Amino acid sequence: MTALEQVLNWGPLLQTRRNHALEHASLQILAQKMPGLRAAGYSDANGFWVLGDVPIEDLRQAVDEAQARLRAGESRLAIHPFCGTNFAATGIAAGTVGWLTMLGTRDRRDAFDRWPLVISLVTFAMIAAQPLGPMAQQCFTTEANLGPLQVVDISHQKRNGANVLRVSTRF
Repeated sequence: MTALEQVLNWGPLLQTRRNHALEHASLQILAQKMPGLRAAGYSDANGFWVLGDVPIEDLRQAVDEAQARLRAGESRLAIHPFCGTNFAATGIAAGTVGWLTMLGTRDRRDAFDRWPLVISLVTFAMIAAQPLGPMAQQCFTTEANLGPLQVVDISHQKRNGANVLRVSTRF
């Protein structure tokens, strides 16, 4: 086992990655059943949060279906098109290209003269980076093999007027 595999399979991180996969699958199933749904999720080692106007029973059904489908091999459900990993991958690529393009500038005039090149290369980097986010999700931030994951509770609360649902898991 490589050092990277050891890190990715370390207890709390692996649990977070599995919860992240279940969160993504659940949100995708909800989105199919509730077109126009505006919801967001956040995973940790003990489960995940769903923010939005989601009835708890609908979430419960989506989580049950997500577990069944992931366990049946539908690993693509673990990859979400609006995951923050996608935005981070694009930001890293664009920021790095922008920074590299500006290396060696001598003054503001030199930097200003490079501005069209920076815009062009950053735009290209953003386009080229599109497959990186889903690849990073698949390899690093989610684990579609849920292993011994069990959902133990789904609860609802209001925080500052917003609906917050908690899906608690254990391994």
